[in-house]
Amino acid sequence: MIRVLTTFFGLGLLRPAPGTWGSAGAVALGIAIDRFLGFPALVIATFLVTCVGFLACRVALADRPGEDPSEIVIDEVAGQWLALLFPAYAFWQRGLEDWAVVAYPGWVAAFLFFRLFDIWKPWLVGRADRRGDWQGVMLDDLWAGLFAGLAVIVAAGVAHGVIMR
Repeated sequence: MIRVLTTFFGLGLLRPAPGTWGSAGAVALGIAIDRFLGFPALVIATFLVTCVGFLACRVALADRPGEDPSEIVIDEVAGQWLALLFPAYAFWQRGLEDWAVVAYPGWVAAFLFFRLFDIWKPWLVGRADRRGDWQGVMLDDLWAGLFAGLAVIVAAGVAHGVIMR
């Protein structure tokens, strides 16, 4: 069961670039959760997958200190959903429920910024990654998700506040 969770139901076994597959699957499922269950459900799902991710990584990596196997993608799911919360909240606050279809740049930007920060690993993302423990496996992606979410908001502000004028 731990392998099913850490690979997020097998997405982490896809090649090449299992992290990208995990992120893409996370975006699709996150949009579906938001669309059919609502923004509060996405918040709860993000919290739950983060908690499960920490637990699953601790168990899966207990005898493998310093490893961050590429097939473990539950960390990408948690980070990607965190990034997705930013545009989802902005639209939920305005009462736009079908935002993923109408405002697709929001989730596309969340995906692209998350992958950028997850691969580039600037500042706190890299610091968490260098921890070399099971907590670092999750933390680097959560930092990447936070930075990606903030970048989406900044990009939307620039696009709608500066470019659209």
